[in-house]
Amino acid sequence: MKPLVTIFSAPKPFDREHIALIQRNAIRSWLALGERVEVVLIGDEPGLAEIAAELGVRHLPEVERSPQGTPLVSSIFARAAEASHAPYLCYINGDILLMGDFLQAVEAVAAHTRRDFLMVGRRWDADITEPLDFGKGWESRLRAFVRARGRQHSAFGIDYFVFPKGAYAEMPPFVVGRAGWDNWMIYHARKQGWKVIDASADVLAVHQNHDYAHLPPGQHPYKTEESLHNVNLAGGRSRMFSIWEANYRLEHGRVHRAWHPLRAALRRLELALQRKGYPTSRWGVKLLTITRTLLQHWQ
Repeated sequence: MKPLVTIFSAPKPFDREHIALIQRNAIRSWLALGERVEVVLIGDEPGLAEIAAELGVRHLPEVERSPQGTPLVSSIFARAAEASHAPYLCYINGDILLMGDFLQAVEAVAAHTRRDFLMVGRRWDADITEPLDFGKGWESRLRAFVRARGRQHSAFGIDYFVFPKGAYAEMPPFVVGRAGWDNWMIYHARKQGWKVIDASADVLAVHQNHDYAHLPPGQHPYKTEESLHNVNLAGGRSRMFSIWEANYRLEHGRVHRAWHPLRAALRRLELALQRKGYPTSRWGVKLLTITRTLLQHWQ
């Protein structure tokens, strides 16, 4: 059977025990989706070739990198598109668990959307410190655990992107694993007039919590040199779109237009206030604070 979607990722090195554990959990969850999905792992990070061989996953080691050695998103996407045998692609972060509802969502969106689109969704954060048992009933056990112990992340946590093959053929040279490029993905889709579909209601995507020891010590993930580089490549903070900018939603297997006029107006104001960076005037800062406080009601 021809796969429906190629799931591709550029995992971190497998040289730390907990990172290796959660990434292995994630890859196994993608494989558990069955023959309608093909999985491709990209990069030559330590341990990746061994994991790919162990799990029987296609591995593409060659990828272009930044001067600091971080893989480039554009190269990852290009390599995946070349290797894919499916009409749809999904980039996903290497620590995200997927279940059967993800594949159902892709099928539903593909059936209802005949042109370019981008499907995204909010994740649920959970502490997972053991290898998952993928035996009978694993999805039910995981769902119960996440509902009881997990927490839904904000609309700025964008960890998977589903789109037709051929979309995003050209991208700025963003670096992966840093802030900014994921926001640009939504900005670009909206700019092109595509449907941006929020699948949060139908897809329970689970982020396995971890530390950020892979980043420069003492630096906030959103303030590293490479994160700021990504934001500049995207065109500045006014293009840092989130799942709030989705103009459609998937609910109960149907695609509907999203309609939140007040929230949309507040987001436009928030982005406009940051068009030249964070505001420096007293009133600009105060207005931005009030706007963000109001937006929190939609979290």
